[in-house]
Amino acid sequence: MTDSFTVMVMKSIKRPADQLIQRLVKRLLRLQNANGSWSLYSDEEGGNLSATIQAYSALLISGLFTRNDEEMKRAEQFILHNGGLAQAHFMTKMMLAVNGLYSYPGYFYFPMTYYLLPPSFPLSLYHCSNYARVHLTPMIICMNKKFSIQHDIDRSFFTENPHDQWFRSDRENWSSYFIDTMKDIALTPLHLHKAGYKSAKKLILDRIEANGTLYSYASSTFYMVYALLALGYRTHSAAIIKAAKGIEDYAMESSHGLHIQNSPSTVWDTALLSYSLQEAGMNAAHPVIIKSTKYLLGKQQFKRGDWAVNAPNAKGGGWGFSETNSFIPDHDDTSAALRALSRRSKQDDGVKKAWIQGKQYLLDMQNKDGGWGAFEKNAYQSILAHLPIENAKDALIDNSTSDLTGRVLEFLGNYGNEQINSPPIKKSCNWLLEQQLPNGSWYGKWGVCYIYGTWAAMTGLRAVGIPRNHKQIMKGVLWLESIQQPDGGWGESCKSAEKEEYIPLPFSTPSQTAWAVDALLSVRNPDAPSIQKGIQYLLQNENNKSEYPTGLGLPGGFYIHYGSYNDLFPLLALGHYRKKVEEAEKQ
Repeated sequence: MTDSFTVMVMKSIKRPADQLIQRLVKRLLRLQNANGSWSLYSDEEGGNLSATIQAYSALLISGLFTRNDEEMKRAEQFILHNGGLAQAHFMTKMMLAVNGLYSYPGYFYFPMTYYLLPPSFPLSLYHCSNYARVHLTPMIICMNKKFSIQHDIDRSFFTENPHDQWFRSDRENWSSYFIDTMKDIALTPLHLHKAGYKSAKKLILDRIEANGTLYSYASSTFYMVYALLALGYRTHSAAIIKAAKGIEDYAMESSHGLHIQNSPSTVWDTALLSYSLQEAGMNAAHPVIIKSTKYLLGKQQFKRGDWAVNAPNAKGGGWGFSETNSFIPDHDDTSAALRALSRRSKQDDGVKKAWIQGKQYLLDMQNKDGGWGAFEKNAYQSILAHLPIENAKDALIDNSTSDLTGRVLEFLGNYGNEQINSPPIKKSCNWLLEQQLPNGSWYGKWGVCYIYGTWAAMTGLRAVGIPRNHKQIMKGVLWLESIQQPDGGWGESCKSAEKEEYIPLPFSTPSQTAWAVDALLSVRNPDAPSIQKGIQYLLQNENNKSEYPTGLGLPGGFYIHYGSYNDLFPLLALGHYRKKVEEAEKQ
Protein backbone atom coordinates (compact mmCIF):
# COMPACT_ATOMS: atom_id res chain seq x y z
CA MET A 1 0.00 0.00 0.00
CA THR A 2 2.61 2.54 1.05
CA ASP A 3 4.84 1.90 -1.96
CA SER A 4 1.93 2.10 -4.41
CA PHE A 5 0.44 5.22 -2.88
CA THR A 6 3.82 6.95 -2.76
CA VAL A 7 4.19 6.47 -6.52
CA MET A 8 0.70 7.88 -7.08
CA VAL A 9 1.26 10.92 -4.85
CA MET A 10 4.65 11.79 -6.34
CA LYS A 11 3.22 11.67 -9.86
CA SER A 12 0.15 13.67 -8.77
CA ILE A 13 2.21 16.57 -7.46
CA LYS A 14 4.76 16.23 -10.29
CA ARG A 15 7.60 15.85 -7.81
CA PRO A 16 10.94 15.04 -9.47
CA ALA A 17 11.35 11.62 -7.89
CA ASP A 18 12.11 9.38 -10.87
CA GLN A 19 14.72 7.28 -9.08
CA LEU A 20 12.48 6.76 -6.05
CA ILE A 21 9.55 5.75 -8.27
CA GLN A 22 11.70 3.37 -10.31
CA ARG A 23 13.00 1.65 -7.19
CA LEU A 24 9.53 1.32 -5.67
CA VAL A 25 8.17 -0.07 -8.93
CA LYS A 26 11.03 -2.57 -9.04
CA ARG A 27 10.10 -3.85 -5.59
CA LEU A 28 6.42 -4.09 -6.52
CA LEU A 29 7.28 -6.21 -9.55
CA ARG A 30 9.35 -8.58 -7.42
CA LEU A 31 6.32 -9.15 -5.19
CA GLN A 32 3.81 -9.97 -7.94
CA ASN A 33 2.49 -13.53 -7.84
CA ALA A 34 2.37 -15.84 -10.87
CA ASN A 35 -1.41 -15.38 -11.14
CA GLY A 36 -0.99 -11.60 -11.48
CA SER A 37 -1.97 -10.75 -7.92
CA TRP A 38 -0.16 -9.23 -4.96
CA SER A 39 -0.48 -10.69 -1.46
CA LEU A 40 -0.31 -9.27 2.05
CA TYR A 41 1.25 -12.43 3.51
CA SER A 42 2.69 -15.65 2.13
CA ASP A 43 -0.24 -17.99 2.90
CA GLU A 44 -2.95 -15.63 1.63
CA GLU A 45 -4.92 -17.84 -0.73
CA GLY A 46 -4.95 -16.59 -4.30
CA GLY A 47 -3.84 -13.06 -3.53
CA ASN A 48 -5.36 -9.82 -2.25
CA LEU A 49 -7.75 -7.83 -4.44
CA SER A 50 -7.13 -4.39 -2.93
CA ALA A 51 -3.36 -4.86 -2.88
CA THR A 52 -3.48 -5.90 -6.54
CA ILE A 53 -5.55 -2.86 -7.50
CA GLN A 54 -3.14 -0.62 -5.59
CA ALA A 55 -0.07 -2.05 -7.31
CA TYR A 56 -1.69 -2.12 -10.77
CA SER A 57 -2.74 1.54 -10.45
CA ALA A 58 0.70 2.59 -9.25
CA LEU A 59 2.43 0.83 -12.15
CA LEU A 60 0.08 2.51 -14.62
CA ILE A 61 0.43 5.98 -13.09
CA SER A 62 4.22 5.58 -12.86
CA GLY A 63 4.33 5.81 -16.66
CA LEU A 64 6.67 2.83 -16.77
CA PHE A 65 3.96 0.33 -17.75
CA THR A 66 0.93 0.18 -20.03
CA ARG A 67 -2.04 -2.16 -20.26
CA ASN A 68 -0.19 -4.11 -22.95
CA ASP A 69 2.52 -5.32 -20.58
CA GLU A 70 2.22 -8.93 -19.48
CA GLU A 71 2.38 -8.05 -15.78
CA MET A 72 -0.56 -5.68 -16.22
CA LYS A 73 -2.63 -8.14 -18.22
CA ARG A 74 -2.27 -10.77 -15.51
CA ALA A 75 -3.20 -8.24 -12.83
CA GLU A 76 -6.30 -7.18 -14.78
CA GLN A 77 -7.46 -10.79 -15.07
CA PHE A 78 -7.05 -11.32 -11.34
CA ILE A 79 -8.95 -8.12 -10.53
CA LEU A 80 -11.86 -8.99 -12.82
CA HIS A 81 -12.06 -12.60 -11.63
CA ASN A 82 -12.25 -11.45 -8.01
CA GLY A 83 -15.09 -8.97 -8.18
CA GLY A 84 -13.49 -5.98 -9.84
CA LEU A 85 -12.94 -2.48 -8.55
CA ALA A 86 -16.24 -2.38 -6.67
CA GLN A 87 -14.98 -5.01 -4.22
CA ALA A 88 -11.86 -3.06 -3.27
CA HIS A 89 -11.32 -1.71 0.23
CA PHE A 90 -12.76 1.74 0.98
CA MET A 91 -9.26 3.24 1.37
CA THR A 92 -8.22 1.85 -2.01
CA LYS A 93 -11.32 3.26 -3.72
CA MET A 94 -10.51 6.63 -2.18
CA MET A 95 -7.02 6.60 -3.67
CA LEU A 96 -8.41 5.62 -7.05
CA ALA A 97 -10.99 8.41 -6.89
CA VAL A 98 -8.52 11.20 -6.14
CA ASN A 99 -6.48 9.96 -9.08
CA GLY A 100 -9.44 10.02 -11.46
CA LEU A 101 -9.81 6.23 -11.66
CA TYR A 102 -13.07 5.65 -9.73
CA SER A 103 -16.31 7.60 -9.60
CA TYR A 104 -17.38 9.36 -6.43
CA PRO A 105 -20.87 8.53 -5.15
CA GLY A 106 -23.15 11.13 -6.68
CA TYR A 107 -25.44 11.23 -3.66
CA PHE A 108 -22.77 11.70 -1.02
CA TYR A 109 -22.24 14.87 0.99
CA PHE A 110 -20.87 14.80 4.50
CA PRO A 111 -22.12 17.79 6.54
CA MET A 112 -19.06 19.87 7.34
CA THR A 113 -20.89 21.40 10.30
CA TYR A 114 -19.95 18.14 12.00
CA TYR A 115 -16.51 19.68 12.52
CA LEU A 116 -18.08 22.45 14.61
CA LEU A 117 -19.54 20.04 17.15
CA PRO A 118 -18.11 20.19 20.68
CA PRO A 119 -16.10 17.17 21.90
CA SER A 120 -18.90 16.34 24.34
CA PHE A 121 -21.31 15.57 21.48
CA PRO A 122 -22.00 11.79 21.54
CA LEU A 123 -20.75 11.18 17.99
CA SER A 124 -18.01 13.80 17.88
CA LEU A 125 -14.56 13.24 16.42
CA TYR A 126 -13.28 12.55 19.91
CA HIS A 127 -15.47 9.49 20.33
CA CYS A 128 -13.61 7.72 17.54
CA SER A 129 -9.98 6.69 17.25
CA ASN A 130 -7.32 9.27 16.49
CA TYR A 131 -6.21 7.37 13.39
CA ALA A 132 -9.78 7.48 12.05
CA ARG A 133 -9.82 11.20 12.79
CA VAL A 134 -6.76 11.95 10.64
CA HIS A 135 -7.57 9.53 7.82
CA LEU A 136 -11.27 10.23 7.36
CA THR A 137 -11.07 14.04 7.55
CA PRO A 138 -8.97 14.42 4.35
CA MET A 139 -11.10 11.75 2.66
CA ILE A 140 -14.31 13.60 3.52
CA ILE A 141 -12.94 16.85 2.09
CA CYS A 142 -12.01 15.12 -1.17
CA MET A 143 -15.35 13.28 -1.42
CA ASN A 144 -17.39 16.40 -0.77
CA LYS A 145 -15.48 18.39 -3.38
CA LYS A 146 -15.30 15.43 -5.82
CA PHE A 147 -11.61 16.22 -6.19
CA SER A 148 -9.45 14.25 -8.61
CA ILE A 149 -6.17 14.49 -10.52
CA GLN A 150 -6.30 13.55 -14.19
CA HIS A 151 -3.17 11.67 -15.21
CA ASP A 152 -2.04 11.34 -18.82
CA ILE A 153 -2.45 7.55 -18.89
CA ASP A 154 -4.62 4.91 -20.52
CA ARG A 155 -7.64 4.79 -18.16
CA SER A 156 -9.60 2.30 -20.28
CA PHE A 157 -9.43 -0.55 -17.76
CA PHE A 158 -11.13 1.70 -15.22
CA THR A 159 -13.66 3.21 -17.62
CA GLU A 160 -14.56 -0.23 -18.95
CA ASN A 161 -15.48 -1.22 -15.41
CA PRO A 162 -17.21 1.92 -14.08
CA HIS A 163 -18.71 1.80 -10.63
CA ASP A 164 -19.42 4.14 -7.76
CA GLN A 165 -20.17 1.53 -5.11
CA TRP A 166 -18.48 2.77 -1.98
CA PHE A 167 -20.21 1.43 1.08
CA ARG A 168 -20.91 -2.06 2.34
CA SER A 169 -24.28 -3.25 1.07
CA ASP A 170 -24.71 -5.62 4.00
CA ARG A 171 -25.10 -2.61 6.28
CA GLU A 172 -27.72 -0.59 4.41
CA ASN A 173 -29.86 -0.51 7.54
CA TRP A 174 -26.88 -0.20 9.83
CA SER A 175 -28.07 2.74 11.94
CA SER A 176 -31.01 5.00 11.29
CA TYR A 177 -29.96 6.99 14.33
CA PHE A 178 -26.61 7.94 12.81
CA ILE A 179 -28.15 8.76 9.41
CA ASP A 180 -30.86 10.92 10.97
CA THR A 181 -28.27 12.69 13.09
CA MET A 182 -26.12 13.50 10.05
CA LYS A 183 -29.17 14.78 8.18
CA ASP A 184 -30.03 17.07 11.07
CA ILE A 185 -26.48 18.42 11.09
CA ALA A 186 -26.62 18.97 7.33
CA LEU A 187 -29.72 21.18 7.57
CA THR A 188 -27.78 24.22 8.71
CA PRO A 189 -26.92 27.53 7.01
CA LEU A 190 -24.28 27.57 4.28
CA HIS A 191 -21.92 29.81 6.23
CA LEU A 192 -21.71 27.14 8.92
CA HIS A 193 -20.66 24.56 6.35
CA LYS A 194 -17.91 26.95 5.21
CA ALA A 195 -16.85 27.32 8.83
CA GLY A 196 -16.83 23.52 9.02
CA TYR A 197 -14.35 23.34 6.14
CA LYS A 198 -12.10 25.79 7.96
CA SER A 199 -12.34 23.70 11.12
CA ALA A 200 -11.51 20.50 9.21
CA LYS A 201 -8.56 22.23 7.54
CA LYS A 202 -7.33 23.45 10.93
CA LEU A 203 -7.67 19.93 12.33
CA ILE A 204 -5.32 18.70 9.61
CA LEU A 205 -2.79 21.53 9.81
CA ASP A 206 -2.62 21.38 13.61
CA ARG A 207 -1.66 17.69 13.46
CA ILE A 208 1.20 17.93 10.99
CA GLU A 209 4.46 16.77 12.54
CA ALA A 210 7.77 18.59 12.14
CA ASN A 211 8.75 16.27 9.29
CA GLY A 212 5.65 17.27 7.29
CA THR A 213 3.61 14.09 7.79
CA LEU A 214 0.11 14.05 9.19
CA TYR A 215 0.19 12.44 12.63
CA SER A 216 3.48 10.77 11.61
CA TYR A 217 1.72 8.24 9.33
CA ALA A 218 2.46 7.92 5.62
CA SER A 219 -1.08 6.60 5.07
CA SER A 220 -2.85 9.70 6.43
CA THR A 221 -0.29 11.94 4.72
CA PHE A 222 -1.21 10.53 1.30
CA TYR A 223 -4.83 11.59 1.74
CA MET A 224 -3.81 14.91 3.32
CA VAL A 225 -1.93 15.88 0.16
CA TYR A 226 -5.06 15.45 -1.95
CA ALA A 227 -7.24 17.21 0.63
CA LEU A 228 -4.95 20.24 0.63
CA LEU A 229 -5.04 20.28 -3.17
CA ALA A 230 -8.84 20.11 -2.99
CA LEU A 231 -8.79 23.12 -0.66
CA GLY A 232 -6.80 25.19 -3.15
CA TYR A 233 -3.18 24.47 -2.28
CA ARG A 234 -0.75 24.37 -5.20
CA THR A 235 1.43 21.32 -5.83
CA HIS A 236 4.53 23.39 -5.04
CA SER A 237 3.18 24.80 -1.77
CA ALA A 238 5.41 24.41 1.30
CA ALA A 239 3.04 22.06 3.14
CA ILE A 240 2.79 19.65 0.22
CA ILE A 241 6.51 19.69 -0.59
CA LYS A 242 7.31 19.04 3.08
CA ALA A 243 4.76 16.21 3.21
CA ALA A 244 6.36 14.58 0.18
CA LYS A 245 9.79 14.88 1.77
CA GLY A 246 8.44 13.34 4.98
CA ILE A 247 7.12 10.34 3.03
CA GLU A 248 10.43 9.95 1.19
CA ASP A 249 12.29 9.94 4.50
CA TYR A 250 10.35 6.84 5.56
CA ALA A 251 12.14 4.83 2.87
CA MET A 252 14.16 1.80 3.96
CA GLU A 253 15.92 -1.10 2.30
CA SER A 254 13.94 -4.34 2.54
CA SER A 255 14.85 -7.80 1.28
CA HIS A 256 12.90 -7.08 -1.92
CA GLY A 257 14.16 -3.52 -2.45
CA LEU A 258 13.29 0.00 -1.40
CA HIS A 259 10.14 0.21 0.73
CA ILE A 260 8.20 3.09 2.31
CA GLN A 261 7.42 2.43 5.96
CA ASN A 262 4.04 3.64 7.17
CA SER A 263 5.64 4.93 10.35
CA PRO A 264 9.16 3.96 11.45
CA SER A 265 9.07 2.06 14.76
CA THR A 266 12.23 3.52 16.25
CA VAL A 267 10.91 4.27 19.76
CA TRP A 268 9.03 0.97 19.95
CA ASP A 269 12.05 -1.02 18.81
CA THR A 270 14.44 0.80 21.13
CA ALA A 271 12.23 0.23 24.18
CA LEU A 272 11.68 -3.46 23.42
CA LEU A 273 15.31 -4.18 22.56
CA SER A 274 16.67 -2.37 25.62
CA TYR A 275 14.23 -4.21 27.87
CA SER A 276 14.91 -7.64 26.36
CA LEU A 277 18.68 -7.16 26.73
CA GLN A 278 18.24 -6.31 30.40
CA GLU A 279 15.92 -9.26 30.99
CA ALA A 280 18.54 -11.49 29.36
CA GLY A 281 21.18 -10.32 31.82
CA MET A 282 22.73 -7.12 30.48
CA ASN A 283 23.49 -4.79 33.38
CA ALA A 284 21.51 -1.55 33.53
CA ALA A 285 24.83 0.31 33.82
CA HIS A 286 26.05 -1.07 30.48
CA PRO A 287 26.79 1.71 27.95
CA VAL A 288 24.19 0.26 25.54
CA ILE A 289 21.45 0.57 28.17
CA ILE A 290 22.58 4.02 29.30
CA LYS A 291 22.58 5.22 25.70
CA SER A 292 19.14 3.78 24.95
CA THR A 293 17.85 5.27 28.21
CA LYS A 294 19.02 8.72 27.16
CA TYR A 295 17.31 8.27 23.80
CA LEU A 296 14.00 7.19 25.39
CA LEU A 297 14.06 10.04 27.90
CA GLY A 298 14.35 12.44 24.97
CA LYS A 299 11.23 10.97 23.39
CA GLN A 300 8.89 11.27 26.39
CA GLN A 301 5.94 13.47 25.41
CA PHE A 302 4.27 16.20 27.45
CA LYS A 303 2.67 18.25 24.69
CA ARG A 304 -1.11 18.11 25.11
CA GLY A 305 -2.44 16.39 22.02
CA ASP A 306 -5.81 14.85 21.20
CA TRP A 307 -5.49 12.51 24.18
CA ALA A 308 -6.08 15.46 26.53
CA VAL A 309 -9.67 15.99 25.31
CA ASN A 310 -11.02 12.89 27.06
CA ALA A 311 -8.41 12.94 29.82
CA PRO A 312 -8.13 16.63 30.79
CA ASN A 313 -6.60 15.86 34.18
CA ALA A 314 -3.76 13.74 32.82
CA LYS A 315 -0.45 15.59 32.74
CA GLY A 316 1.25 13.72 29.95
CA GLY A 317 4.40 11.66 30.15
CA GLY A 318 3.75 8.94 27.59
CA TRP A 319 5.78 7.70 24.64
CA GLY A 320 4.90 7.37 20.97
CA PHE A 321 5.78 4.84 18.29
CA SER A 322 8.07 6.60 15.86
CA GLU A 323 10.92 9.06 16.03
CA THR A 324 8.88 11.66 14.16
CA ASN A 325 5.92 11.34 16.53
CA SER A 326 5.89 14.21 19.07
CA PHE A 327 2.34 14.48 20.42
CA ILE A 328 0.71 11.08 19.87
CA PRO A 329 1.67 8.88 22.81
CA ASP A 330 0.18 5.41 23.03
CA HIS A 331 -0.21 3.00 25.89
CA ASP A 332 1.78 0.11 24.43
CA ASP A 333 4.83 2.25 23.71
CA THR A 334 4.52 3.91 27.09
CA SER A 335 4.51 0.63 28.99
CA ALA A 336 7.36 -0.66 26.79
CA ALA A 337 9.49 2.41 27.50
CA LEU A 338 8.75 2.20 31.21
CA ARG A 339 9.86 -1.44 31.33
CA ALA A 340 13.12 -0.46 29.65
CA LEU A 341 13.65 2.37 32.15
CA SER A 342 12.65 0.47 35.30
CA ARG A 343 16.11 -0.66 36.38
CA ARG A 344 17.76 2.66 35.57
CA SER A 345 15.00 4.49 37.50
CA LYS A 346 16.38 2.92 40.69
CA GLN A 347 19.84 4.31 39.98
CA ASP A 348 19.16 7.73 38.49
CA ASP A 349 16.82 10.37 39.93
CA GLY A 350 16.18 11.91 36.52
CA VAL A 351 15.09 8.57 35.09
CA LYS A 352 13.00 7.95 38.21
CA LYS A 353 11.10 11.22 37.72
CA ALA A 354 10.32 10.39 34.08
CA TRP A 355 9.33 6.85 35.06
CA ILE A 356 6.88 8.07 37.73
CA GLN A 357 5.32 10.54 35.30
CA GLY A 358 4.95 7.81 32.67
CA LYS A 359 3.36 5.38 35.09
CA GLN A 360 0.89 8.00 36.27
CA TYR A 361 0.00 8.80 32.66
CA LEU A 362 -0.87 5.14 32.06
CA LEU A 363 -3.05 5.02 35.16
CA ASP A 364 -4.80 8.23 34.12
CA MET A 365 -5.64 6.76 30.69
CA GLN A 366 -7.57 3.73 31.94
CA ASN A 367 -10.97 3.42 30.24
CA LYS A 368 -14.20 3.48 32.22
CA ASP A 369 -14.72 -0.25 31.57
CA GLY A 370 -11.39 -1.02 33.27
CA GLY A 371 -9.32 -1.77 30.18
CA TRP A 372 -6.94 0.24 28.04
CA GLY A 373 -7.21 1.17 24.40
CA ALA A 374 -4.29 2.07 22.17
CA PHE A 375 -4.09 5.87 22.21
CA GLU A 376 -6.83 7.67 24.10
CA LYS A 377 -9.29 7.36 26.93
CA ASN A 378 -12.94 6.42 26.37
CA ALA A 379 -12.67 7.06 22.61
CA TYR A 380 -15.12 4.38 21.60
CA GLN A 381 -18.68 5.19 20.63
CA SER A 382 -19.76 1.67 19.75
CA ILE A 383 -22.26 2.78 17.09
CA LEU A 384 -19.32 3.91 14.92
CA ALA A 385 -18.19 0.28 14.66
CA HIS A 386 -21.29 -0.38 12.53
CA LEU A 387 -20.58 2.21 9.84
CA PRO A 388 -20.83 0.63 6.35
CA ILE A 389 -17.12 0.67 5.56
CA GLU A 390 -14.49 -2.04 5.88
CA ASN A 391 -12.65 -2.38 9.19
CA ALA A 392 -15.05 -0.01 10.94
CA LYS A 393 -14.76 -1.83 14.26
CA ASP A 394 -11.00 -2.16 13.85
CA ALA A 395 -10.18 1.41 12.85
CA LEU A 396 -12.96 3.76 13.91
CA ILE A 397 -13.00 3.10 17.63
CA ASP A 398 -10.18 2.96 20.15
CA ASN A 399 -11.85 0.59 22.57
CA SER A 400 -10.26 -1.46 25.33
CA THR A 401 -8.45 -4.51 23.96
CA SER A 402 -7.17 -7.64 25.62
CA ASP A 403 -3.61 -7.27 24.39
CA LEU A 404 -3.20 -3.62 25.42
CA THR A 405 -4.85 -4.21 28.78
CA GLY A 406 -2.70 -7.27 29.44
CA ARG A 407 0.49 -5.46 28.47
CA VAL A 408 -0.28 -2.51 30.76
CA LEU A 409 -1.14 -4.86 33.63
CA GLU A 410 2.10 -6.78 33.11
CA PHE A 411 4.09 -3.57 33.50
CA LEU A 412 2.07 -2.32 36.47
CA GLY A 413 2.33 -5.65 38.26
CA ASN A 414 5.95 -6.59 37.61
CA TYR A 415 7.49 -3.12 37.68
CA GLY A 416 4.91 -0.67 39.03
CA ASN A 417 4.08 -2.34 42.36
CA GLU A 418 0.38 -2.52 41.50
CA GLN A 419 -1.61 -5.58 42.55
CA ILE A 420 -5.18 -6.84 42.36
CA ASN A 421 -6.08 -5.41 45.78
CA SER A 422 -6.06 -1.98 44.10
CA PRO A 423 -9.61 -1.12 42.86
CA PRO A 424 -8.47 0.07 39.37
CA ILE A 425 -6.39 -3.08 38.90
CA LYS A 426 -9.18 -5.33 40.11
CA LYS A 427 -11.58 -3.66 37.69
CA SER A 428 -9.11 -4.19 34.87
CA CYS A 429 -8.64 -7.86 35.75
CA ASN A 430 -12.38 -8.42 35.84
CA TRP A 431 -12.75 -6.84 32.40
CA LEU A 432 -9.89 -8.87 30.97
CA LEU A 433 -11.17 -12.16 32.37
CA GLU A 434 -14.54 -11.44 30.74
CA GLN A 435 -12.80 -11.15 27.35
CA GLN A 436 -11.52 -14.72 27.36
CA LEU A 437 -13.01 -16.74 24.52
CA PRO A 438 -14.68 -20.13 25.06
CA ASN A 439 -11.61 -22.03 23.81
CA GLY A 440 -9.39 -20.35 26.41
CA SER A 441 -7.69 -17.77 24.17
CA TRP A 442 -7.81 -13.99 24.03
CA TYR A 443 -7.87 -11.95 20.81
CA GLY A 444 -4.99 -9.56 20.16
CA LYS A 445 -5.63 -6.46 18.05
CA TRP A 446 -2.04 -5.36 17.44
CA GLY A 447 -0.29 -8.68 16.90
CA VAL A 448 -1.16 -11.91 15.10
CA CYS A 449 -3.35 -12.68 16.84
CA TYR A 450 -4.82 -15.15 19.34
CA ILE A 451 -1.35 -16.24 20.46
CA TYR A 452 -0.44 -12.57 20.92
CA GLY A 453 -3.59 -11.74 22.85
CA THR A 454 -3.33 -14.82 25.06
CA TRP A 455 0.31 -14.07 25.87
CA ALA A 456 -0.52 -10.48 26.81
CA ALA A 457 -3.58 -11.42 28.88
CA MET A 458 -1.98 -14.30 30.78
CA THR A 459 1.26 -12.49 31.64
CA GLY A 460 -0.70 -9.39 32.65
CA LEU A 461 -3.11 -11.24 34.92
CA ARG A 462 -0.31 -13.24 36.52
CA ALA A 463 1.78 -10.10 37.12
CA VAL A 464 -0.90 -8.44 39.26
CA GLY A 465 -1.58 -11.48 41.38
CA ILE A 466 -4.07 -13.75 39.64
CA PRO A 467 -2.98 -17.23 40.87
CA ARG A 468 -1.48 -19.72 38.47
CA ASN A 469 -4.18 -22.29 39.24
CA HIS A 470 -7.02 -19.88 38.41
CA LYS A 471 -9.36 -21.80 36.13
CA GLN A 472 -9.23 -19.22 33.34
CA ILE A 473 -5.44 -19.04 33.45
CA MET A 474 -5.28 -22.82 33.20
CA LYS A 475 -7.73 -22.73 30.33
CA GLY A 476 -5.37 -20.38 28.49
CA VAL A 477 -2.45 -22.71 29.20
CA LEU A 478 -4.29 -25.72 27.83
CA TRP A 479 -5.26 -23.81 24.69
CA LEU A 480 -1.68 -22.75 24.01
CA GLU A 481 -0.42 -26.28 24.53
CA SER A 482 -3.11 -27.67 22.26
CA ILE A 483 -1.89 -25.60 19.29
CA GLN A 484 1.85 -26.27 19.69
CA GLN A 485 3.36 -27.38 16.40
CA PRO A 486 5.18 -30.74 15.95
CA ASP A 487 8.51 -28.87 15.73
CA GLY A 488 7.93 -27.44 19.22
CA GLY A 489 7.12 -23.93 18.02
CA TRP A 490 3.95 -21.97 17.39
CA GLY A 491 2.71 -20.36 14.19
CA GLU A 492 -0.52 -18.49 13.49
CA SER A 493 -1.78 -17.19 10.17
CA CYS A 494 -2.75 -13.60 9.46
CA LYS A 495 -6.04 -15.14 8.31
CA SER A 496 -6.98 -15.48 11.99
CA ALA A 497 -7.66 -11.75 12.14
CA GLU A 498 -9.86 -11.88 9.05
CA LYS A 499 -11.80 -15.03 9.96
CA GLU A 500 -11.94 -14.08 13.67
CA GLU A 501 -10.88 -17.59 14.66
CA TYR A 502 -7.54 -19.24 15.25
CA ILE A 503 -5.95 -20.49 12.01
CA PRO A 504 -2.53 -22.17 12.26
CA LEU A 505 0.38 -21.67 9.92
CA PRO A 506 2.05 -24.71 8.34
CA PHE A 507 5.27 -23.52 10.00
CA SER A 508 6.34 -21.90 13.28
CA THR A 509 7.61 -18.34 13.69
CA PRO A 510 10.18 -17.18 16.26
CA SER A 511 8.11 -14.29 17.62
CA GLN A 512 4.90 -16.27 18.08
CA THR A 513 6.82 -19.15 19.64
CA ALA A 514 8.44 -16.72 22.07
CA TRP A 515 5.05 -15.26 23.02
CA ALA A 516 3.63 -18.70 23.73
CA VAL A 517 6.68 -19.83 25.73
CA ASP A 518 6.68 -16.61 27.74
CA ALA A 519 2.99 -17.03 28.57
CA LEU A 520 3.52 -20.64 29.67
CA LEU A 521 6.52 -19.63 31.80
CA SER A 522 4.21 -17.36 33.80
CA VAL A 523 2.31 -20.48 34.91
CA ARG A 524 4.19 -23.73 34.26
CA ASN A 525 7.47 -24.89 35.74
CA PRO A 526 10.39 -24.53 33.30
CA ASP A 527 10.70 -28.32 32.94
CA ALA A 528 7.17 -28.64 31.53
CA PRO A 529 7.29 -30.55 28.21
CA SER A 530 5.58 -27.75 26.27
CA ILE A 531 8.15 -25.22 27.50
CA GLN A 532 11.08 -27.52 26.86
CA LYS A 533 9.95 -28.13 23.28
CA GLY A 534 9.43 -24.40 22.75
CA ILE A 535 12.87 -23.56 24.11
CA GLN A 536 14.46 -26.16 21.85
CA TYR A 537 12.70 -24.63 18.84
CA LEU A 538 14.05 -21.17 19.71
CA LEU A 539 17.58 -22.45 20.20
CA GLN A 540 17.57 -24.46 16.99
CA ASN A 541 16.12 -21.57 14.97
CA GLU A 542 18.41 -18.86 16.27
CA ASN A 543 19.12 -17.58 12.75
CA ASN A 544 15.53 -17.78 11.51
CA LYS A 545 14.90 -14.50 9.68
CA SER A 546 11.28 -15.21 8.81
CA GLU A 547 9.59 -12.24 7.19
CA TYR A 548 6.12 -13.44 7.99
CA PRO A 549 4.25 -10.41 9.39
CA THR A 550 3.23 -10.99 13.00
CA GLY A 551 2.27 -7.35 13.59
CA LEU A 552 -1.32 -6.40 12.85
CA GLY A 553 -2.70 -3.11 11.53
CA LEU A 554 -6.04 -3.74 9.84
CA PRO A 555 -7.35 -7.30 9.34
CA GLY A 556 -7.38 -8.10 5.64
CA GLY A 557 -5.75 -4.81 4.74
CA PHE A 558 -2.56 -4.04 6.61
CA TYR A 559 -0.01 -6.27 8.35
CA ILE A 560 3.38 -5.33 9.74
CA HIS A 561 6.73 -7.09 9.65
CA TYR A 562 8.92 -5.87 12.50
CA GLY A 563 12.51 -6.73 11.67
CA SER A 564 13.54 -6.99 15.32
CA TYR A 565 10.76 -9.32 16.51
CA ASN A 566 12.60 -12.52 15.53
CA ASP A 567 15.47 -11.52 17.82
CA LEU A 568 14.07 -9.61 20.75
CA PHE A 569 11.10 -11.79 21.71
CA PRO A 570 13.10 -15.07 21.64
CA LEU A 571 15.77 -13.28 23.69
CA LEU A 572 13.08 -12.16 26.15
CA ALA A 573 11.59 -15.66 26.47
CA LEU A 574 15.02 -17.27 26.87
CA GLY A 575 15.94 -14.69 29.52
CA HIS A 576 12.77 -15.43 31.47
CA TYR A 577 13.38 -19.16 31.08
CA ARG A 578 16.88 -18.86 32.52
CA LYS A 579 15.54 -16.92 35.52
CA LYS A 580 12.92 -19.59 36.17
CA VAL A 581 15.54 -22.35 35.98
CA GLU A 582 17.83 -20.49 38.39
CA GLU A 583 14.94 -19.95 40.81
CA ALA A 584 14.04 -23.63 40.65
CA GLU A 585 17.64 -24.65 41.34
CA LYS A 586 17.73 -22.51 44.48
CA GLN A 587 14.65 -24.19 45.94
